[in-house]
Amino acid sequence: MATTNIWQQFKALLPEGSRIVAIIKANNGNGTSQAELRDGSVITVNGESVATGQKAFIQDGEIKGTAPSLAQYEVDV
Repeated sequence: MATTNIWQQFKALLPEGSRIVAIIKANNGNGTSQAELRDGSVITVNGESVATGQKAFIQDGEIKGTAPSLAQYEVDV
């Protein structure tokens, strides 16, 4: 049965978990990759679908796809 609670309907539209962008540093050959985060720390994630040196979307410790290389700006308000 579909819910009539508008808040629950809205929450269902949002993806679960956090999504980050990282640079793939190495594909390990065992189904995992090394990814470097913006703060410089390196984590191991599941998946090898993104080539070394490319940016990737990572969600819940798994590579979800290639991220575009866009300019990044920081603005103080």
